Amino acid sequence: MPLSIRYFICFVLFSIAGCSSTPPQPLPYTNTEKEEIDSLYQSWVGVPYQFGGQNRSGIDCSAFMQVTVMSLYQLELPRTTEQQSKKGRYIPENQAVFGDLIFFKTGWNQRHVGFYLGNKQFMHASSSQGVVISRTDNPYWASAFWQFRRITPVIKG
Repeated sequence: MPLSIRYFICFVLFSIAGCSSTPPQPLPYTNTEKEEIDSLYQSWVGVPYQFGGQNRSGIDCSAFMQVTVMSLYQLELPRTTEQQSKKGRYIPENQAVFGDLIFFKTGWNQRHVGFYLGNKQFMHASSSQGVVISRTDNPYWASAFWQFRRITPVIKG
């Protein structure tokens, strides 16, 4: 077999093999997760922000993420946003899915965290509005965006 044909065959085989190594797309959230997050949100919406707060009389963003992640996934998170930002693994923005944590740098030494719902929406304890759902493409949040972290596996059993 001529050398040029061998190279062509190798090229085709490697091209096909390369296609099969594409990472699987994450599964969307389950109906149960959607119902649980809706219920959780309805029970917390409007609770005022309070730095260091951990209950319905006032809560901060990292404590609200502790409540949310424990409620949905029975996983414990560290208490501070800084510590939470080191958990799990980094996720590129275009691969973020329901359940990922979204982090923002809101000041020189200030961090903020929310729970990504998909479709450019996230649930969080806002210092100005309390527990709300906001959009990632809001100019304020878009300019403060820092990173996504995945703390749970995406593949559901």
